[in-house]
Amino acid sequence: MPQNDDARQRDSAAEEESSIDSSADMNGSTDCGDLTDAAASSDPATGLAAVRALRTLADRLEEVQVANARERGWSWQTIADVLQISRQAVHQKYGSTQTRPPRS
Repeated sequence: MPQNDDARQRDSAAEEESSIDSSADMNGSTDCGDLTDAAASSDPATGLAAVRALRTLADRLEEVQVANARERGWSWQTIADVLQISRQAVHQKYGSTQTRPPRS
């Protein structure tokens, strides 16, 4: 029985997602060049899977850099200003996972 277009698209999307997910190594890092190429693909399944992977990577990078900034004594307001979000938003997202910087 032949597959309809929706089923083929779902299968293609699942294959592309699996392919992009497998490009991440055991440490969770991903080859950005491959993701950039995939994001520019004319195939929506490939492009959307790459967008999801890039979003995950960006979230991980933001978390690492917020921790880095806090360890160096940056205030929540300064971090928020650089990220162009509210102080409350950055504090709500990362406040419970970060330690306070030493007081000077």
